[in-house]
Amino acid sequence: MTSQQQYGTELGRFLRARRARVTPGQAGLPAGAGLRRTPGLRREELAMLAGISIDYYIRLERGKETRPSPSVVESLSRALLLEPDEAEHLRTLAAVAARTVPEPPAAPSRTVRPGVKLLLENLRPAPAYVVSRTNDLLAANPAGLRLLAGIEEWPAKDRNIARFVFLHPAAHSLFADWDAQVRGCVAHLRALAGTDPDAPDLTRLVGELLLKSPEFARLWKRYDVKNRSYGTKSFHHPEVGDLTLGYQSLQLEGTPGHHLLAYSAEPGTPDHDAIALLDLLGHHPASTDPSRPPA
Repeated sequence: MTSQQQYGTELGRFLRARRARVTPGQAGLPAGAGLRRTPGLRREELAMLAGISIDYYIRLERGKETRPSPSVVESLSRALLLEPDEAEHLRTLAAVAARTVPEPPAAPSRTVRPGVKLLLENLRPAPAYVVSRTNDLLAANPAGLRLLAGIEEWPAKDRNIARFVFLHPAAHSLFADWDAQVRGCVAHLRALAGTDPDAPDLTRLVGELLLKSPEFARLWKRYDVKNRSYGTKSFHHPEVGDLTLGYQSLQLEGTPGHHLLAYSAEPGTPDHDAIALLDLLGHHPASTDPSRPPA
């Protein structure tokens, strides 16, 4: 299989996964008589809704057609009822598939610039950390590391947010909405896999999680893609109690793939007192028992 066919196949996988998620009723079509063999739209139904031939659509799903026009991509987005992040992902997949020779994946850097480390320090007591494109935890201020209760007991090379969420025994009770947290992690990795499926850092992490976490494997098959760079998160923290923090993710210029994620709380509130305590605790050994990733 050529590189172009492989990227085309990734486009086809996304189309198949999203087609299975749309019911005829959602698309404004009658359910029809008899038992449906597919859980969502049939190929011919989606082709009709998008205004393209069934043969052309089948070629898209099978990776034999890798150059859909922008108008076809937009028609498919509307027919599949895609959310904005999903529609953008489809456009990206189509653009990557159309390349005659896909660009080789750049080797990711794990080096955090001194100026960024100083920024982490200046953000104290607000928790903040720097992650790679696959959510490796590359640097953190005291509260940022302590907020992810238990991750500090892992060796630095094993500290990854997705690995922590799915494999650390304390993660399920730490996040007030663990389901939303894990869906977000998978959706982020899915979006990255769509545009850079052969990246060694990504394939290693996804392979590990598919092997060790049935929940990750189940969510991976759904092919959800979403980018969320701000919002709120609630925690049941074992040392400072319940807290709800705003967060903002910022892309760091000069180091591809690096993002800074900072949390905040209104001064004078119990949540702000909690992050100030986390900052103090971050200078002391953790009170929890060491827990390494499962072998």
